[in-house]
Amino acid sequence: MNVEVTHNANDQLLMGYAAGILPEAFDLVMASHIAISDEARARFQSFEAVGGAVLDKAPVAEMAPSALDAVLARLDAPTEKPVDPAPRLEGVFPKALQDYVGGDADAVKWRPIGMGVKQCVLPTQGDATARLLYIPAGAAVPDHGHQGTELTLVLQGAFSDEVDRFARGDLEIATEDLEHTPVADMGEDCICLAATDAPLKFKSLLPRIMQPFLKI
Repeated sequence: MNVEVTHNANDQLLMGYAAGILPEAFDLVMASHIAISDEARARFQSFEAVGGAVLDKAPVAEMAPSALDAVLARLDAPTEKPVDPAPRLEGVFPKALQDYVGGDADAVKWRPIGMGVKQCVLPTQGDATARLLYIPAGAAVPDHGHQGTELTLVLQGAFSDEVDRFARGDLEIATEDLEHTPVADMGEDCICLAATDAPLKFKSLLPRIMQPFLKI
């Protein structure tokens, strides 16, 4: 199914994903975004091709005597959950996200966080965190700012904020200069995948009190 994506990832994120230097939580968002957006996927593949060409022309480095033993030892070590960028859409969630959840949207173990909004924190490593957000149609996420970067990918429905309207496949990149109040469109509940590398800054007292327990 073709999805018309209006808000795509910028070159910095796509190059970071291609180079493998993003946190795991951001990798998951990018893999899911690329699976939905034809434009983002094409640009990502072009950056991968450039990276491959650079490696082909790079001088050969000498390997340490213990290099082979180190590689063989890593084969037996537990590996991180893979992030699959392949554009396989078999439901609401792309395949990469289904691997983290253990299924599609109906397999999510939601936790209420107030005002009808629910979340599910996903198991990722590193400083950044990833979570699924469920926003009932017409409901709002509390007004907040950012101490770092927040990536929000729409998987179902749509939401609007002070920036624009974001629908399935759209990616909003929020930084420290943005304060917003996302509101889900009427007619369909909104499900998003969000990743943050720093806590949010809530204006209201109650969200600030609950913040340590909700891990946002």
